[in-house]
Amino acid sequence: MTRKYFGTDGIRGTVGQAPITPDFVLRLAHAVGRVLRRTEERPTVLIGKDTRISGYMLESALESGFNSAGVDVVLLGPLPTPGVAYLTRAQRASLGVVISASHNPFADNGIKFFSAQGTKLPDAWELDVEAALAEDPVWVDSATLGKARRLDDAAGRYIEFCKSTFSHDLTLKGLTIVVDAAHGAAYQVAPKVFHELGAEVIAIGCAPDGLNINRDVGATHPDALIRAVKANRADYGIALDGDADRLQLVDAQGRLFNGDEVLYLLVSERLARGESVPGAVGTLMTNMAVELALRARGVDFVRARVGDRYVLEALETKGWLLGGEGSGHLLALDKHTTGDGLISALQVLQACVHSGKSIAELLQGVALFPQVLLNVKLRPGQDWTVNATLRESVRAVEAELGDAGRVLIRPSGTEPLLRVMVEARDLTQANRCAERLAEAVRAG
Repeated sequence: MTRKYFGTDGIRGTVGQAPITPDFVLRLAHAVGRVLRRTEERPTVLIGKDTRISGYMLESALESGFNSAGVDVVLLGPLPTPGVAYLTRAQRASLGVVISASHNPFADNGIKFFSAQGTKLPDAWELDVEAALAEDPVWVDSATLGKARRLDDAAGRYIEFCKSTFSHDLTLKGLTIVVDAAHGAAYQVAPKVFHELGAEVIAIGCAPDGLNINRDVGATHPDALIRAVKANRADYGIALDGDADRLQLVDAQGRLFNGDEVLYLLVSERLARGESVPGAVGTLMTNMAVELALRARGVDFVRARVGDRYVLEALETKGWLLGGEGSGHLLALDKHTTGDGLISALQVLQACVHSGKSIAELLQGVALFPQVLLNVKLRPGQDWTVNATLRESVRAVEAELGDAGRVLIRPSGTEPLLRVMVEARDLTQANRCAERLAEAVRAG
């Protein structure tokens, strides 16, 4: 059975269009509730959301759907996705639910779920929910209906959890930090976390109006952060996305650091503390320079499919702790069960404060390779997998690059496109090789 509604990170779409409509979301919660009650007589779910105006409507629909299946609901209000994951575990809830479309514009929204352990749920669970959606609803009787309540100070509890991941022997006093919450779920908590650890905080992107989430601010629009860091002569800048599970970092010179560099820094910081780091997980898109730098330090490296859930699966299989994506999703499983932009930022700042070095100084041994990505349109019915010219061109390019570069060709999951990526130490070479491969695709 294939999934009809669930994508790589829950269910997402444009509000008012299937499946992000109040009637479907009510049915979804009812179906999830029925699945939960197969193993638990009286489940409790937590519901958090970002700042989109549609969150009110979807929250009400979820609450009604869960209550109709005999499931109790605890409403958290606006809270980062990793905050919902943390509280689900801390409150011993049966399930955590997040209403968010992450880095998408305000007109989109989505629903994603966390297990009682605060982790993403497996495909098998999603298939069970989709099977329940295909069945007629079974409303519980009045005496069995679920109840709803709000959790007081959900944000405060999450703030304390974030602070607990920062070394108790260190402080952020003396640092000026620009914090950009993308007018999203972390608009209240993010400035407080850094302020309460001693930093002078300059907040931008912390005035949501329901319509401005991710608009020209946040991790997907780091130019606003760079300008603010320079204008305020700040030491660092931290930009989160709409649900605060990923980040971008900027130093005092306005240099932007991506998730690949941060992953290397997290590994390096632990090695400097004398900790054992047997390996780290990236994705198919992780810059090759990071892989080579890690291996040079005796740290194994494996690549997962693109998507934080696949990074997590690889970490669990290997029994490792650190992984991430260039987009800024970082996992430190000894700190949290899921990707957390705030906690990742604190780990970087801890490394800087502890070492007395800047981010750039800590990354001196890593110079990212140029990556050239071309989107090549496929003709209707074109099967690129049988393109002999492309296979021969790939072999030739890989032979030319040797150990100093790599090729990645993968189809888009949403459009008739083939994504051709070439990575090399030299940008001119990367461009030339990528164009050669793109021409081979078009000729096939």
